[in-house]
Amino acid sequence: MAPSCRGAFQKYLLLLAHDNFEFRLPVGCNKAHTRTLELEVEIKSLLSLCGGQLSSEQDIQSPFWILNIPAENMARGLMERTVCAKSIFELWGEGKSHEDLHKSLKSYPVEKMVPFLQSDSTYKINIQAFNKTLSQKEKIERIDALEYLPFHGKVNLKEAQHVFYILEYYGMDPKNIPEKPLNVYFGRWIADGQRELINSYSLKNRHFIGNTSMDVCLSFIMANHGKVKANDLVFDPFAGTGGLLVSSAHFGAYVCGTDINYNTVHGLGKASRKNQKWRGPDENIRANLRQYGLEKQYLDVLVSDASKPIWKKEELFDAIITDPPYGIRESTKKTGSHKEILKTDAFPESHIPALLNYGLSDILLDLLKFAAQYLVKSGRLVYWLPVYKPEYTEEIIPQHPCLKLISNCEQILSSHTSRRLITMEKVKVLEDQDQNAHLLDCQYVPYKGHDSFREKYFSGVTKRIAREEKTNQK
Repeated sequence: MAPSCRGAFQKYLLLLAHDNFEFRLPVGCNKAHTRTLELEVEIKSLLSLCGGQLSSEQDIQSPFWILNIPAENMARGLMERTVCAKSIFELWGEGKSHEDLHKSLKSYPVEKMVPFLQSDSTYKINIQAFNKTLSQKEKIERIDALEYLPFHGKVNLKEAQHVFYILEYYGMDPKNIPEKPLNVYFGRWIADGQRELINSYSLKNRHFIGNTSMDVCLSFIMANHGKVKANDLVFDPFAGTGGLLVSSAHFGAYVCGTDINYNTVHGLGKASRKNQKWRGPDENIRANLRQYGLEKQYLDVLVSDASKPIWKKEELFDAIITDPPYGIRESTKKTGSHKEILKTDAFPESHIPALLNYGLSDILLDLLKFAAQYLVKSGRLVYWLPVYKPEYTEEIIPQHPCLKLISNCEQILSSHTSRRLITMEKVKVLEDQDQNAHLLDCQYVPYKGHDSFREKYFSGVTKRIAREEKTNQK
């Protein structure tokens, strides 16, 4: 998707998919705003791959975003990646009203229109309104008003060579729909996004899943935040059932990982699906990749402790994409011993050490150190950071001198907890002074409240149950 040359930018209109817009958050912010921030970061990450830019004046609430992209093939490349957008259009005109739209269309260069309006071509015009249903009469009136455009081809409603759209935006409040649109656009359809991946990779049909398998849409968003591309090497130190490896492999990366849970890595033990007691003989991560025709992208997942890296100290990975354990539905453990044990005949090399508690602060610290050591320069670390909202400030986000914070997006978990999708990029090579900076660990992860996230998460549940019991007593 990287541009071979940087030419004049063309305006494109992106139609985003807005999910769960009806839910409201505390402090006067709605979930759609949070969701839109995730979309914005994903789109910006993908635009950086194709050399495009997000228009400076943008209504963050609107599902319509104007992009500046050097070439049409790059716009198509963008849509081959994103799961957050429905469609993209070459923008020919825009305005706050239909009158403004017509003025804009009349000033659009005719030479740019002509290739798509030839007499030997076919076309059709679709009407799409956001937050309002238009009657057939209204649609016909809007199409007839475009009679001044030099269309010379034949109309074909089934298999048109060129499809044009009139797009109208009536705000986001379904209870307060304005009589006239807030914005009107006209453009040539270019491509649709990858929304179908959400269904085709659905966890409902996936061969091997666990209690914490990552949501499909979020897994693809994370791969896009990581700027994963063909032939990259992507690593997940907390691989679990491999959901993040699947999304990265879909984009052509070679994937590998580690996990401390032997049963999960080998697909053994109790099943996570309802009405299934034990996992089958072929329920494992490799089988998931095979299910989607991606087995050739799968290197391996090893049983290993993320706190004790097993790799040669060099820059290996193009991206590290992971969801560390929070201690809610999965334990935070590492290998170790409760006391120093000498290697004697009683405790040979094959001795299996005990599992110790692995505080979330230590997990995050080790994750950042690992990324600083093993990411290639400009490689990205993408991970989820659970937070207790009453205590949240940007200062609690772990930092490292070799890593630059690129984005920080929130997803609500409960009334008092959320998790934030953190994207960091390696900006400098790890040097000796950075390797020996264990005395600066408190600066990397200055906030130690991460360790008590589990207690804070369940404190809200306890309070809610107490309120319900009190209400029932009344």
